Amino acid sequence: MSVWDDVVGQPDAVATLRRAATDPAAMTHAWLLTGPPGSGRSVAARAFAAALQCTGTDGETGGCGRCQACTTTLAGTHPDLTVVATDKVVITIDEVRDLIMTAARTPSSGRYRVIVVEDADRMAERTTNVLLKAIEEPPPHTVWVLCAPSAQDVLPTIRSRCRGVVLRVPPARDVADLLVRRDGIDPAVALTAARAAQSHVGLARRLARDADARERRDAVLEIARRIRGVGDAVLAAGELVDVAKAEAVAATAERDAVEKAELMRALGVQEGDTLPPRLRSQLKQLEDDQKRRATRRQRDVLDRSMVDLLSLYRDVLVVQLGATVDLVNAEHDGAVRALAADSTPEQTIRRMDAIGVARERLEGNVAPLLALEAMTVALRPQG
Repeated sequence: MSVWDDVVGQPDAVATLRRAATDPAAMTHAWLLTGPPGSGRSVAARAFAAALQCTGTDGETGGCGRCQACTTTLAGTHPDLTVVATDKVVITIDEVRDLIMTAARTPSSGRYRVIVVEDADRMAERTTNVLLKAIEEPPPHTVWVLCAPSAQDVLPTIRSRCRGVVLRVPPARDVADLLVRRDGIDPAVALTAARAAQSHVGLARRLARDADARERRDAVLEIARRIRGVGDAVLAAGELVDVAKAEAVAATAERDAVEKAELMRALGVQEGDTLPPRLRSQLKQLEDDQKRRATRRQRDVLDRSMVDLLSLYRDVLVVQLGATVDLVNAEHDGAVRALAADSTPEQTIRRMDAIGVARERLEGNVAPLLALEAMTVALRPQG
């Protein structure tokens, strides 16, 4: 067993990080882990943090996976590990200032104080500039590990001060093997889920374990066949947005209620009591944070739906061009071939472009319904 076991399909990245954890000459104080969604950036970052803290068992160091330092780091409970994984639209400047204060402290028990920022691309320029000096001149035993989809997603001043490690999309079979080994998933189900998730480990695990998630994905793919005109397109866009809203509410409602109850207790307000005016600003701040989290969740659900549609049209294009590669959506072979017969490769590419534009618009804060309507209208059959 090793802390690196769950970092699938990344031999070069693992070799670089493992060497840095055991060889001081290969170590540096700031790292930037980049790779497409699902490549395992956050998993690799936590494994690296564990390897840095590893005290070793049976003479093995650099991430043995069995010592207390390894197990607590992987569990996120090590006192010298701080992980920022925002579920809001952006990481705020106040959060970064708190991180900088944490980074300045001497490790309490570990070899390093490790700060992992899983969403470094969600920092505004002003926020990133606040972080710059801390990364430029960190205390001797502090290590920063930033994660982002690509090096271009962080400011040049930040990436020039970090050592970069690039992760790739792991092979679907490697992801399936992980699901079988770690979660006991049936090999056939695991491979289907890995392909449908396009090797995104977290999504593959959810698809493999959750029949409802598989049904929702099938419903999204069915939209491509249902759209025959503008009216169908508008209805489909509304359906996608409504489903995303419902999923966002379902995913955040319980946590929102717990957070509100905890805040009210901390403020000394009993259930049913009226909140004094002087305390209302704190409740308002919590509600604003929760709204931002729900917005982020809704966008993520919509983006995932669009990625699923892209995978379908990718398969359509594969069939149209006669390419000898596996289909991502092999279980939807009939629908893929029907769409391929009903359109040209040029039309398929235009549809894929329309989905890409919709994703960019969502990222640019365009109203989701408007972005999705423009996309679904472009998906209708063309004469």
